[in-house]
Amino acid sequence: MFDQPKAVRKGEQLDEQKLSKYLRSIFPWVTGPLKLLQFPSGFSNLTYALNVGERNYVLRRPPFGANIKSGHDMGREFRILSGLYPVFSKVPEPIHFCQDPEIIGAPFYIMERVDGIIVRKSPPKQLSTASFFAKLSNSAASSLAEIHAVDVVKAGLNDLGKPEGYVQRQIEGWTRRYARAKTDEIALMDEIANWLAQNMPTEAGASLIHNDYKYDNFILDPRSYAINVILDWEMATIGCPLMDLGATLGYWLQPDDDRRLHLLPLCPTYLPGNLSRRGFAECYAAQTGRSLKHLLFYYVYGVWRIAVIIQQIYARFKAGVTQDQRFSILGVGVQLLAQQGAKAIDRGKV
Repeated sequence: MFDQPKAVRKGEQLDEQKLSKYLRSIFPWVTGPLKLLQFPSGFSNLTYALNVGERNYVLRRPPFGANIKSGHDMGREFRILSGLYPVFSKVPEPIHFCQDPEIIGAPFYIMERVDGIIVRKSPPKQLSTASFFAKLSNSAASSLAEIHAVDVVKAGLNDLGKPEGYVQRQIEGWTRRYARAKTDEIALMDEIANWLAQNMPTEAGASLIHNDYKYDNFILDPRSYAINVILDWEMATIGCPLMDLGATLGYWLQPDDDRRLHLLPLCPTYLPGNLSRRGFAECYAAQTGRSLKHLLFYYVYGVWRIAVIIQQIYARFKAGVTQDQRFSILGVGVQLLAQQGAKAIDRGKV
């Protein structure tokens, strides 16, 4: 049930000699041997298990070939964790940020390693019970509401984003990103982009938003299964909280969805016990008082946005800048997600 690191993937090795020398220069406690393994499940920033003597940490760096000035800014993610750690209990402790790309080829940061359970798309049988997923899905809705209630002034993150015009910037920005990463003609992607541009609601307030909130970014307590830590804050900002809700619903599969979507890195929320998409949104709304009038828009945005993200990853794979074979099916994934968004528009419901 626990995520175990494995040997570092080919093409994603780090210069362990340089890294060891650097760590010894800044931390007096680094005296034992350094051992580096890799957590193999993520699709975005690369995550390594860093063992120094008897101490265990996590090292994060951008993927090879990515634009580190956008969604892979390690300094920004480290700053977010540093601001949240004193005021929000569900983040790992940030330890150190290195902006020098000469050490391992890119800026990176180190944080504490928190042991626990991560629920991925194929959870172990002992967790695949209706009672477990009923608790987890309701807890996920509550924790999302908690994120949106964080005092960003106390966290020193009130300048993290520009909430005014957030919805419009997201639709326009992801449309541009898709155009730059396009490798195949998928008419539905453009049709959805046009529908979103024509149906934008105004912002439903502003709050801290996670922007990648899903099951495999939670570390659960191994005894109580409570959400202990929320990971991957690389895309967090200040913006419309209902756009964040939509981003989460984009990952939220139901039993009546196309089963081929199970191949993608989405959530196993189609298993018995999980709230439906509508049920998750209503649980969230009950705790925040926010209206679900435009829920269809937010859901379609969430699905379409994930399609753009995996298109960006697929474009890197097609260009040969990453050799991770998991990315080879992502082109088909973009088509499936586009179909999912188009079906929701046609039916008029999430």
